[in-house]
Amino acid sequence: MKPISIAMISDFFHPDVGGVENHIYMLSANLIRKGHKVIVITHSRPPDRVGIRWLLPSLKVYYLPFVPIASWATLPNFFTFLPYFRSIVLREHIHLIHAHASLSSLGHEGILHSHLMGIRTVFTDHSLFGFEDAASILTNKLLAGTLRNVDAVICVSHTGRENTVLRGELFKLTHEEDSPKLEVNPNVYVIPNALVADRFLPGPPTSTDIITIVVLSRLVYRKGIDLLVPTVPRICKAFPNVRFLIGGDGPKLIDLLQMREKHLLQDQIELLGPIRHNDVRSVLIRGSIYVNTSLTESFGIAILEAACAGLYVVSTRVGGVPEILPEDMISFAEPDEDDVFRAISEAISIISQGKHDPLQAHERMKMFYDWDQVTERTEKVYDAVVKSEQRDLWERMERTMQLGLFAGPIYTIILIVDCLFFMFLEWWMPREDMDFVERHWDQKRFVNLTSSESEKENIP
Repeated sequence: MKPISIAMISDFFHPDVGGVENHIYMLSANLIRKGHKVIVITHSRPPDRVGIRWLLPSLKVYYLPFVPIASWATLPNFFTFLPYFRSIVLREHIHLIHAHASLSSLGHEGILHSHLMGIRTVFTDHSLFGFEDAASILTNKLLAGTLRNVDAVICVSHTGRENTVLRGELFKLTHEEDSPKLEVNPNVYVIPNALVADRFLPGPPTSTDIITIVVLSRLVYRKGIDLLVPTVPRICKAFPNVRFLIGGDGPKLIDLLQMREKHLLQDQIELLGPIRHNDVRSVLIRGSIYVNTSLTESFGIAILEAACAGLYVVSTRVGGVPEILPEDMISFAEPDEDDVFRAISEAISIISQGKHDPLQAHERMKMFYDWDQVTERTEKVYDAVVKSEQRDLWERMERTMQLGLFAGPIYTIILIVDCLFFMFLEWWMPREDMDFVERHWDQKRFVNLTSSESEKENIP
């Protein structure tokens, strides 16, 4: 594929820690190594991370002065973002926008604005959402409006693809021979997450006299901590040689603390608090079993990391988790306390009998999930998008009006106002007056910047 300029857009990026943040960084780094130019556009982080920063290898990050409202996501503003977005993508000669995460307002707005400048769009959905509660209904309608005119959609699992197709209304119902048939938009792809296997080498062999179970997760309801709280005391009572290492932070931490105090399990349960991503391996190799009790999970990068570090995995059978590992490397449980207890007991028996080989598990994970493969597949999506025919404004309006009796006109009005505001900016801040970045991307020049060159380029 011919090198192009790509802008990754999301509310979720470093220094925050999470699966989306790591995915964006690793994909960007590998695209740069393949000769593409990649920048990241996200919001500022308090107290002073605002403006332009550089990350290795030569990844330029724009931290825009927007304040998050909840869970590091910004409030949808649509038009406030346009002046920043227009200046950045024109200065950087961007060819394609790649937005990430359904809850990212900046990602949705980037897709809305990009078509005004003839820039192609790709969206990656990393999570699963429901259809019943008010938050999911509003989020799904916003997603449907955004994906109405996107050029391609990427999901991290086949289950996630089904969820995104339904939520984003990326299908049409046809009738053939008096039988209904669901036709899915062909521009919806499945490309899984990956990991750097060498960063999660198994530790030295440990004795099976003491079996350590590791839990690393955000301590929130969605991660199934309410299942973990009643299950842990039962495991500790049934297996006195079991120890728990629980890392993470969140509102459910207080429930774990109360459970430990109530059952007097200070000797068997160690609460580690927040864990930096660089320290994840050092925690994982202290254990033999990894437990995931999520109630919903599109992929589960933490499960990959644990399996790569040689741990046997126990997980609830939800979302895209059954697609991740071979059956002999994981035990599944329904999201029920008794079944989680059964699955963990089964895993303890497997470890006690020496039926799980950590080194063999690591070698298999190294073959299954590789960032080079993920990058190559993503490049194919980019290539198909760049070569596809672009929709004009009238076609975009027609497709937007199909969203429904109320949502259709509202989104169409936003689309028209956005176009008028863009025309005003073209007059108010002409492109001829902009200070453009060099069009020819020289990766080595930015990787090997000297201190004097850094000052000259205004790199913090």
